[in-house]
Amino acid sequence: MMTSAQIFNEEQRTRWNGVDGEYWVREQDRMDRTLAPVLGPLLEFAAPLAGSTVLDVGCGCGATTVELAKAVGTAGRVIGLDISEPMLALAKERLAAAPQASFLAGDAADIELDGVGAESMVSRFGVMFFGDPVAAFTNLRKGMLPGGRVRFACWRPIAENPWLQVPLHAVYEHVPRLPKPGPEEPGPFAFADPDRVTRILTAAGFTAPVFTRLDVQLDISAGGGLEAAVEQATHMGPAKKALTDQPEQIRLAARDSIRGALESYVNGCNVLLAGAVWLVAAERKG
Repeated sequence: MMTSAQIFNEEQRTRWNGVDGEYWVREQDRMDRTLAPVLGPLLEFAAPLAGSTVLDVGCGCGATTVELAKAVGTAGRVIGLDISEPMLALAKERLAAAPQASFLAGDAADIELDGVGAESMVSRFGVMFFGDPVAAFTNLRKGMLPGGRVRFACWRPIAENPWLQVPLHAVYEHVPRLPKPGPEEPGPFAFADPDRVTRILTAAGFTAPVFTRLDVQLDISAGGGLEAAVEQATHMGPAKKALTDQPEQIRLAARDSIRGALESYVNGCNVLLAGAVWLVAAERKG
């Protein structure tokens, strides 16, 4: 019998090799532009060394992998890991001319990583969806050298993230509120609590992490104006989840409410809302 974590991981595999993965591939440029304010600070925080080996966890369509490949140079290696075959296919295309980049498809909890020998592991929002995060980080640890550095970005609580909270509250004018996630439930805000992240990483064989706040302004329209922002808000995050399986009439009414809620954030072609991130640092013990 499969455990609850294994069931969740299989659901994630299905989603990210299906409709969700296809959406991110289709919207790769827009998503990269929206999340760009996080990428630069994360790379500065991670500080990958030229000639080193870096494991890029949850690399998706390769935005982080591109920049990590530049940082390590042709004398180094960057290995992108993701569960989504469609997203990895695009990442491979984007890095076709970078011989230092390679990719692994699979689940972080059980993919074979012995012998990778990474000096660092980097992730931009790729670690919060593990069904069993201790098992996943324990396995990722096998791919790192002793003393190897972990540097990742994860979201702080939704109350500190208007870019997701504002559209969600607009949707709640039309649909029931989502159930409150359990304290151990995977999801975009699963790593918002530093105490929980500390328990996970130390149980998996890493040092107690250090947390640095990063506050950014995210253009959820990616330069496309209000209608583009409404479109993006209904196709990702908790607002999308709240609208799942709702009839078209409700979805249209929710879009109108999202549009009204976002109007005050329009600045020219941009729709700017605050985002709140943890930059997390730890090291592999032993």
